[in-house]
Amino acid sequence: MTTAFSTAIRAFGLALLVAVPAQTLAQGPSLAFGSSDNSDKPVEVDADSLSVNQKDGTAEFSGNVRIVQGDMKLSAPRVLVEYTEDQSGVERLEASGGVTIVSGEDAAESETADYRVQDRVIVMSGAVTIVQGPNTISSDKVTINLATGTAQMEGRVRTVLQSGQSE
Repeated sequence: MTTAFSTAIRAFGLALLVAVPAQTLAQGPSLAFGSSDNSDKPVEVDADSLSVNQKDGTAEFSGNVRIVQGDMKLSAPRVLVEYTEDQSGVERLEASGGVTIVSGEDAAESETADYRVQDRVIVMSGAVTIVQGPNTISSDKVTINLATGTAQMEGRVRTVLQSGQSE
């Protein structure tokens, strides 16, 4: 289980690191997230409890879950890790209960975040807000495709972009 556990944590950490850098909104301006590449940094996980289910191939971190890799941080009340059928890797990671991802001065919040490792797609749903300095983008859902480096925000998108000019 130690190997599967390490694989899950590393995959989740790597997913966080590349989840949003260099993404583009569909038919819109570039939206970058994060300040540096943390992929070579160790992944640290803190939670109130960990429950492993060998039968269904899952591990659940719960209670004040905090995952840190370099300057990238994820916090949520619950993170579920689903392993592949042969237990050789991670199939899916699901954070829920109010998710916050922070990298440098950038932050993203949503009710849930679902990462399908093989598809390389992350879906953040429920009151999604991305804050970058003075700029804010919010919607009901954002789908991030890591393979293509694109993101699509759906459901009443609202954007506040500061011009950078002082009065």
